[in-house]
Amino acid sequence: MATLGFVGLGAMGSRLARRLLGAGHTVIGYNRTPGKARDLVAAGLRLEKSPGAVAASTEAIFSMVTDDTALRSVALGPDGIIGALKPGTTYVEMSTVSPALTRELGEAVARRGAAMLDAPVSGSTITVEQGQASIAVGGEAAALERVRPYLLAMGPGGITHVGPLGLAKAMKVATNLGLAVQMLAFSEAVLLAEKSGIPRETAVEALLKSVVASPMVKYRGPFVIGKMPTDAWFPVPMIQKDLQLALDQGRAVGVPLPTTALVQEWLTMARGLGLGHFDFGVLFDVLASLSGAPASKKPDGR
Repeated sequence: MATLGFVGLGAMGSRLARRLLGAGHTVIGYNRTPGKARDLVAAGLRLEKSPGAVAASTEAIFSMVTDDTALRSVALGPDGIIGALKPGTTYVEMSTVSPALTRELGEAVARRGAAMLDAPVSGSTITVEQGQASIAVGGEAAALERVRPYLLAMGPGGITHVGPLGLAKAMKVATNLGLAVQMLAFSEAVLLAEKSGIPRETAVEALLKSVVASPMVKYRGPFVIGKMPTDAWFPVPMIQKDLQLALDQGRAVGVPLPTTALVQEWLTMARGLGLGHFDFGVLFDVLASLSGAPASKKPDGR
């Protein structure tokens, strides 16, 4: 068994670290808010006081943080990951951030005599817990083989090597834009059926049995009939961050993303209605409010 590091123990990171613990590995971690890692410490994780301390103590280190700013801080800031990497270490970055920043960090990692991979996870917290998450990986094939067993422990759904460093981030951004687009289309379908005279629950049941029932739709379809989780799986501001990454990437490579831009505006409407702290499935309520249909029942009773 290996001694592994994990920086960023939020909703997704904590579940990935728990899977590593469950596979029998020793896991040393860091989180900006230590109290949020209390349950992991009880499960056997050793908490360090800085990202650098984690990197200095482990043979492979993983990070998953909110955005480019947070990643730059934990990777390059004082007591950051990269400054403490030992030669031969593999650094696996799993956040949804820009490919450009990922490649910039890769150059700094190489100067330390270490290797870097980008390996964002496709799936939600529930997917990770159920062992169904998959992982796209960018970087050198040899580095991937060194950490493949650890990645499979976190993402038994499978690993796809997509090419050089940074391309896994591009793949994740391309994947995530589809989540919000699907949710908006699903919401339109439910409301169209409902306003035509079909009970909402019946419309959802029919759609979840139909050809449009992707895994995302199956997870979030029940949200519109009062089954939205108390803790948002993917809050509105987080998916808006990912959609902005997609729009930026689209401009950079010359691909128009009209539906992505449209969904971004609908999510802004959700925030304007005071719904930004909910999962992005709350797109349904924005459409419902304009359709004269009842909103979904949400955890706060609204």
